[in-house]
Amino acid sequence: MSFLEKLKQQILIADGAMGTLLYSFGTDSCFEQINLSHPDDILRIHETYIAAGSDVIQTNTYAANYLKLQRYGLEDQVKEINKAAVTIAKKAAGNSTYVLGTIGGNRGINMKAIGINDIKESFQEQLSSLLSEGVDGILLETFYDFEEIKTVLQIARKETNIPIIAQVSIQEIGILQDRTPLNDAFDILESLGADVVGLNCRLGPHHMIKSFEQIQIPKKAFLSAYPNASLPAYIDGKIHFEGDADYFKASARAFREQGVRLLGGCCGTTPEHIRAFSTELKGKAPITEKVIEQNKSEFIYVEPVQIERDEVPLHTIAKERPSVIVELDPPRKLDTTKFFEGAKKLKDTGIDAITLADNSLASPRISNSALAHLTKTKIGVRPLVHITCRDRNIIGLQSHLMGLHTLGLNDILAITGDPAKVGDFPGASSVYDVSSFELIKMIKQFNEGLSLSGKDLGQKGAFSVAAAFNPNVRSVEKAVQRMEKKIDCGADYFITQPVYSEEKLREVYDATRHLSTPIYIGLMPLTSSKNAEFLHNEVPGIKISQSIRDKMFALKDDPVHSAREGVAITKSLIDAAAELFNGIYLITPFLRYEMTVELAQYAREKSTELLRRKQNV
Repeated sequence: MSFLEKLKQQILIADGAMGTLLYSFGTDSCFEQINLSHPDDILRIHETYIAAGSDVIQTNTYAANYLKLQRYGLEDQVKEINKAAVTIAKKAAGNSTYVLGTIGGNRGINMKAIGINDIKESFQEQLSSLLSEGVDGILLETFYDFEEIKTVLQIARKETNIPIIAQVSIQEIGILQDRTPLNDAFDILESLGADVVGLNCRLGPHHMIKSFEQIQIPKKAFLSAYPNASLPAYIDGKIHFEGDADYFKASARAFREQGVRLLGGCCGTTPEHIRAFSTELKGKAPITEKVIEQNKSEFIYVEPVQIERDEVPLHTIAKERPSVIVELDPPRKLDTTKFFEGAKKLKDTGIDAITLADNSLASPRISNSALAHLTKTKIGVRPLVHITCRDRNIIGLQSHLMGLHTLGLNDILAITGDPAKVGDFPGASSVYDVSSFELIKMIKQFNEGLSLSGKDLGQKGAFSVAAAFNPNVRSVEKAVQRMEKKIDCGADYFITQPVYSEEKLREVYDATRHLSTPIYIGLMPLTSSKNAEFLHNEVPGIKISQSIRDKMFALKDDPVHSAREGVAITKSLIDAAAELFNGIYLITPFLRYEMTVELAQYAREKSTELLRRKQNV
C-alpha cells in the first residue's frame, strides 16, 4: 500500500530527531557526513526508531545540500552523501516502513542572507540525488521563510509525482514569520502541490497544538506535526531538552483531535518519545472533522497603535531648511563631566541634534543609549543614536530597539560597524548577524509594529533611520548604488564619513543630485599633523588631500595653531558644503567640543545667510 493510501486510513507515526542522538553520542561536526564515514551508526538509529513504532523514517539528509555542506568543505559530496543516506534508510526500513528523503530549509531569521537563485540550484541538486535512489516521498522541513518553501515546493512538484510533505516552522503561534496566517499558508502549500502540510521544530507540543487549534482540515492534503521535545536548555556547554515521554503520550491524543495524521518528532525527541506516540495512536483512524475555536486570544491579530512623534524627523528638517547636527562621542571612561559640558555648549548654538557613536572603532565606551536619554531629558538636546551590527546578535538588536522606543529615542543611524579586531579587544567576536541593510529593514519593520521574526510588538515604532555613506572611495558611483539599495531598504536620510576637499563635495553632489533623500555631509576638524596622518592612513573610510596634510605638517610643532588651522580648513569646507547640501554633520574630535561649538555657530550663520540669499532671489 502506498504512503498516501495508508495515510488516508490511519495515523502514521514518523521518527524523531537524528541530530539529537548523534549529538548525545559526542558527534559535533557535520551529521550528514556520517552517512559515509560511519553508516552503521545511522543504520542503528533508524532501526531503533522503527523498533519504537515508526511507520515512517527520514533520511539523514537535512543539511546535505551544497549551501550547508560547503561550511565543512564537503560541497562536492552532495550526491554521495544523499545516495548513501537513502541506501542506509532503505536497508533499515525493509518492506514495512516508508522512507522520506529529507531536505531542510536554508533561510533563518535573516531571510535575504541567501539568494533565491542559490537556493534553487542547491535544492535541485539534492532533490535529484534523493529521487534517483527511489524514496517513498520528499519531506521539506524547517522552513521559516515562506518564499523559500514555496519556491522549492514548486520545483519538487514539477520533478516528481511522489508524495511531498511541506512543513514550515513558526516562532509565534498561528502565524508565519512574514505574518501570513498559518491556515492561509497551508492553503497555499496545498495549492502548489503539497500532499501533506504541517509544522516542525521550534515549538514543543503545547504551542504546536495551540497553532493547530486554528487550522482547518485541508480539503485534499493531510496534516503533519513534528514537535520539539521542549524548549532547549544550555547546560555545561551542551544543548539539552527536558520533555519526557509521558508528556508526549498525553499530547498525542490532542494532535489527533486536531486532525494530524503524520506525527513525528524534531529537536530533542528520542525513540522514547516516538514510542509514546506509537503506543497511543498507532493504527488509529484519523479525525476527519473538527470545530475551529474562534475565541482564542492568542490568534487574534490586533492592529498595533501608532505612536505619534513629538518631533519633526531630521530628514524632514533637512528637506525644508539647512540643518546642523554634531557628533559628540560617549567617553571611554566613566567621567561624563566633559561630555555634558559639551552637550550644553552645543545646545546653545542651536544645532538640531547631537549624534552619539556606538563604540566607534570597536572600542568600548559608555552606552550611547544611556547618554542619549540623559542628553534629551537633562540637557534638552535631541539625540541621534548610532547602532552597529557588530556588538549585538539579532536578539540584542531587537531588545536594544525596544529599549530605544521605550525611552522615546526615535532617531537612529544604522551602520555595520568596524570589526572588533581594530579595537581595544581584538580577540572579541564581531557578531554581524545582519548587515546595515537588514538592520534598516528591521527598524522599518518595527515601525509597522512587527519584530524581525514577525511577532506583533503591540505598538508601532516611530523611528527615523539614517544610513551611512562613504564618499571616500575610488568609485563614488558604486557607493551611490549602495545608497540606492539602502533607500530601498527604508533609509530616510544619509550621514557621510568626513570629507576633506571641495572637489569631493562637488563630486558627491553631482553623483547624488538625482536622489531626493537628504544628505548630511560629514566634516571633522583636524587637531594636528599626527591626527591627519592617522586618519588618512589608518582609519577606514577617511582620506585627506595632500594639500591639507601639508598645511597640518607645517604646524606640527605648534598644537594651538594646528587646531586653529584645523578649524579654518573645516570652515572653508562648510562654505562649500552649505552651497550644495542642506545637512552639515560636524564630528567632535576627542571630546574637544570647543572646536565643534565654534564650527556649529559658523555653520548656522552660513546656512542662515544662504537661506536669506535664496529667499531674495
